[in-house]
Amino acid sequence: MRQKNTDRAKQAIILARVSTKEQETGYSIDAQRRRVEEYCLRNGLEVIKAYELAESSTVGDRKKFMEAITFARKQKQPTAIVTDKVDRFQRRFKESVVIDEFIQKGKIELHFHVEGLQIHKDSKSQERLMWNMHVVMAQSYVDSLRDNVNRSIEEKLLNGEWVSTAPIGYRHIKGPRRQGKIVLDEQRSPLVERLFKEYATGEFTLEDMRRKLKEWGLNNSRGNQGYLSKQHIHEILQNPFYYGVMSLRKTGESFPHKYETIIDKELFDRCTAVRKGWNKKPFKYGGKDYIFRGLVKCAITGKTCSSDTKRLKRVDGTPYEITYLGAGNPENIKKKVWMREDEILKKVEGVFEKMRLGPEKLAEVVQYIKAGAGAERDYHKTRMSELYKEQTSIKNKLDKLMDFWLEDKITEEEYSAKRDKMTERRDKVTIEIDAHNKADDSFNDRIIELVQLSDNAEKFFKFSNTEGKRRILNLVFSKVELRGKNLEYSIRKPFDAFLECGDIGEWCTLSDSNARPFDS
Repeated sequence: MRQKNTDRAKQAIILARVSTKEQETGYSIDAQRRRVEEYCLRNGLEVIKAYELAESSTVGDRKKFMEAITFARKQKQPTAIVTDKVDRFQRRFKESVVIDEFIQKGKIELHFHVEGLQIHKDSKSQERLMWNMHVVMAQSYVDSLRDNVNRSIEEKLLNGEWVSTAPIGYRHIKGPRRQGKIVLDEQRSPLVERLFKEYATGEFTLEDMRRKLKEWGLNNSRGNQGYLSKQHIHEILQNPFYYGVMSLRKTGESFPHKYETIIDKELFDRCTAVRKGWNKKPFKYGGKDYIFRGLVKCAITGKTCSSDTKRLKRVDGTPYEITYLGAGNPENIKKKVWMREDEILKKVEGVFEKMRLGPEKLAEVVQYIKAGAGAERDYHKTRMSELYKEQTSIKNKLDKLMDFWLEDKITEEEYSAKRDKMTERRDKVTIEIDAHNKADDSFNDRIIELVQLSDNAEKFFKFSNTEGKRRILNLVFSKVELRGKNLEYSIRKPFDAFLECGDIGEWCTLSDSNARPFDS
């Protein structure tokens, strides 16, 4: 039986957070403070400092949040950080790596009032898993919301509407009745067309074109409106927008747009042929179907491990192949050591085997996830209230701005600049409201699927094709390295929470910051 640890926190800092400035002094933050102060009183915790945060839990570096963590860890005795709910503390795993280090050293404890969770250095692995699962659910809701925003953007793209800044040669026309309309820039579009025609001759380098554009007077339409660099010219020559196609860098998807074109595709293709006319050596392994291609790094050199296939023959003359991964030799960095790919696969499958929860624990975790969905519905209601409030505020400001312009209190230029800024924010708020209206409990189903994937990872991995195996490896592992012939790895959250559960009889968590060697 575990003995009660008396080296627990007797002092606390309380942390209350809202996501927008508008609610910084509102009821919500006051209610949080009242509840956590009562919690500290009931649990004999002396409050030594209070933090009120008006910042997003998913965007940026969270300076005030880290200030609270730093203050707590610098105390001479263990200090509890007390918050109303897990999602008031964090909605992503980014902070967990840093915080967990201080928890394990006994410097910090986490107390969550609503969930009734206390996370400290002696916490049971099941308690730590519950903390992880709350963060997973919170992060999943935000991810689901982002998916809805992306779907709204995709609808615009399918309608031929560009959703970002117009490329040079075009300009935006903004106004109450013509939001987001893109038209040709009368001054710059002829010069952009001339750029393509001159470059298509194959007689000029990018440096030549840079000098020519300076002579012609083609400058940037944004920022300091300086002349174009070689990099900018290179981007223009690769942008299919000019002949009628919108290309998304992140996904590589393309959509036809509805705006007037500057060049035709034939001219674009001629420029592409000139640009690619250099004799470039192709990537050696780019076309080969290696499972670990680009996924495993050498712990000695920091470089990606190379893959190679040896073709051999059996005694009876039957040909066969063996694939190896090469990494730096710890004893002589100029030489390589090689490890068979099938040996690495066996060790990876062994890791997946340790992630199995078993039927009873799987059912319990799924039930816990379903029970925790209420917190995200509360977040949905709160955020919708904030967005409608901001939407109304922007409308009132636009009305006042129009009055100031009509009364000649501001110039037309000042009116246009301020109106454009406010309408841009209004459009973003409208998109987010639409995304929230479409939000449902599908994020819950995703988390359940994630847990079920952990329980069946070994089976999925074994029976997947090469591309499927690569997707699972990318999803589960944050790092796989070869140190000579020894393999080390780190597991992404929340999959680290399921490791070795079958062996020790309870849920467990591992720090993603610490690389683990594969069992030999």
